[in-house]
Amino acid sequence: MHVLGILEREAGDGAVERVVDRSVERLSREGRVGVVRYDATIADGMHEPVALGGDVTYDLGADGDWTATGTGLTVQDALDELATHCDYAVVVGVSTLRYPTLVVGTSTGDGSEEAVLETVETPAELDVDELVAELEKSEPYETLASLVSRIKRSPMADRAGAIATFTGRVRAKDDADDARTEYLEFEKYEGVADERMAAIETELEEREGVFAVELHHRTGIVEDGEDIVFVVVLAGHRTEAFRTVEDGINRLKDEVPLFKKEVTVEDEFWVHERSQ
Repeated sequence: MHVLGILEREAGDGAVERVVDRSVERLSREGRVGVVRYDATIADGMHEPVALGGDVTYDLGADGDWTATGTGLTVQDALDELATHCDYAVVVGVSTLRYPTLVVGTSTGDGSEEAVLETVETPAELDVDELVAELEKSEPYETLASLVSRIKRSPMADRAGAIATFTGRVRAKDDADDARTEYLEFEKYEGVADERMAAIETELEEREGVFAVELHHRTGIVEDGEDIVFVVVLAGHRTEAFRTVEDGINRLKDEVPLFKKEVTVEDEFWVHERSQ
């Protein structure tokens, strides 16, 4: 699932709603779209739901820790829910979103938008076809659940008796006395990393009894406790499923060109440089 943020900066006159409508309408031609809306007025009882396009809409307000009205969902929770059955998510009104963001109005230029994809002062300036093309270049949002859901749709699923998975996450410490890790930051060798990962998937799928393999490794900042990497295998039996999961994560770590920076409470360093 690709995530698009839409943020208003002093545009007014319903401009952001028109941009949302145009964006969702265009994205819906490519696949299923979910919409996540943040509106601080939900918390003070002044909110009136706004009907947006798309197949799924969550209204999220500033009540406590980004909780959703009547659901207890955070923004992250809503994205996790959408990832299993949507091709796109449009998130409206979240300035700290890590995903490609379209700013309606004037960008502040102060770094408050982490991943500005484009800035338009009016809805008429938006080229929705170009927007979709640029969004497709971004890293998709995946969860273990979304990958398992996808693999279950394999044409070979009726012959499969096993799904095995591996999830790698950011650990705070190796030992009790270590400085706590705040986050890891991953960069990939553009093009080469994706090609190598796809090749590993294909080679593993050629094994007897293995029907489908999904590998996914996040890039950018991944904070303490968050998931980094997933391996999902659909197979006829557990033996080949478990063996392929282990080989999949080992080959990904050994063969895919990814660079990791570790940031602790005391230091920061690129891991490959320290290991030389």
